[in-house]
Amino acid sequence: MDAEHPVNGGAEIPAEAPAETPAETPAVAVAEEPMPAGETTARTVVVTGASGLVGRHTCRELARRGWTVRAVARNPDRAARRLTGIPVRITAADIRDPDALHAAMRGASAVVHLAAIAIERAGEHYEDVNAEGTAAVVEAARDAGATRFIHMSQNGASGESPYRFLRSKGVAEELVRESGLRWTVFRPSVIFGPEDEFVNVLARLVRLSPLVYPLPGGGRARFQPVAVADVARAVGVSLDTPETTGHVYALGGPAALTLRQMVERVLLAMHARRWLVGVPVWLLRPVIALLQRVLPNPPVTTSLLDLLEVDNTVGDSALWTELGITPIPFAPEELRYLEGITFRDAIESLFRGAR
Repeated sequence: MDAEHPVNGGAEIPAEAPAETPAETPAVAVAEEPMPAGETTARTVVVTGASGLVGRHTCRELARRGWTVRAVARNPDRAARRLTGIPVRITAADIRDPDALHAAMRGASAVVHLAAIAIERAGEHYEDVNAEGTAAVVEAARDAGATRFIHMSQNGASGESPYRFLRSKGVAEELVRESGLRWTVFRPSVIFGPEDEFVNVLARLVRLSPLVYPLPGGGRARFQPVAVADVARAVGVSLDTPETTGHVYALGGPAALTLRQMVERVLLAMHARRWLVGVPVWLLRPVIALLQRVLPNPPVTTSLLDLLEVDNTVGDSALWTELGITPIPFAPEELRYLEGITFRDAIESLFRGAR
């Protein structure tokens, strides 16, 4: 799951450094006159959650396809650093702030809504960010005259789910489907890539577990990990293919894997050896509950632990059956970015505040 956070503010900045400055130089704020409400540019797309993992890859893919990309991000300075080299305009706007959100949407013909949270933190709850935030984005998109709407949901999302995260994503999906916009919904399994918040957590736990690696429930939970680059390509194909309107697409990689099999591949990628030991979920629950209370950024929460009970596979992925994309496998050679994670990185990640 790619966890994105709500954003706030109002200024726009370019994320691509000028030709005469080094590529790593952060962009600076510039004034830009917004288009009048109701007037749209045919190839202008707003991307919420743009500085997150999926957002960054999506912005790059859409810019490559010729879209004028307006990136909505939580922290504009940090977004400028993360999106450096990608020709986008960055707008700071809270998806729960109607005024800022409406300003961010002006002139857009399409919206790609990625902003959501998988882990709750102070002031950020599933219901208000994932569900109410989506309602606000849909309303702002309609008011701005946008007609195309891509929504990143979640495999297993349902408004009737007993799990709050999946229920909030299901409610959001229903809002999009009833919006009157020309929508497309994606339901990915777990997304992997540099700086993701699932596989990288597994890798950090490798560094924190020098001999024994605990597997919740014996590592029997099932996933169909999908590469972030493939998810971004799916968004690009959908925006450029009108026939995808009104469809819900399940996204997964080429193989369904258990958590144990995923950890085995992570260990191979990191050239590490650990004794994999199954631990009952009930035994882990009080430990994880304690970590939630004492750590600013716990590696897992009790809510996410509960989700291990849900089969997170998709069967025949729409990547190859509908969208013509050959998926990247969850293989050690595709996970080499995990080698760079150190023990210090793993420790510091536990005390890192909300991104």
